[in-house]
Amino acid sequence: MPKTDLDAIDRRIIAELQADARLTNVELANCVGLSASPCLRRVKRLEQAGIIEGYRAMLRRERVGLGFSVFVGVKIEAHANDRAIAFEDAICAMPEVIACHMVSGEADYLLEVVVADLEAYQKFLVGKLLALAIVREVKSNIAIQTRKAGGPLPLVHLE
Repeated sequence: MPKTDLDAIDRRIIAELQADARLTNVELANCVGLSASPCLRRVKRLEQAGIIEGYRAMLRRERVGLGFSVFVGVKIEAHANDRAIAFEDAICAMPEVIACHMVSGEADYLLEVVVADLEAYQKFLVGKLLALAIVREVKSNIAIQTRKAGGPLPLVHLE
């Protein structure tokens, strides 16, 4: 695992921004015990180092009509690098797939798919996922209830 050069103040800055990325620099500085200028320099350094990738709005899926989540295990036919890369590119281009992980175990990939309902998932599954020639097997696990999703990274464990 790569070693990070985050000190306690960097971790506090990141924790505050993970909790509320809309904080002004002055508010953030007050939260972490710095004046505004050094706080802004640290945030810019974290952004330039790629530690902070960006900022986004978190949406309530059901309120935007996307309340149906499915975790999909996918086995592929061959692990030839060019075919696997083509599969990954195709998956990443599908807006319904909000996460794609290459995994070990029963599946080769684990996808998180978000759609409106079961009918929309069936259309996605048959019309997009199973249409990929490399897909050998698919196992769908429908989320019944989500208690936690998209939480902050546990930087406290890096101390």
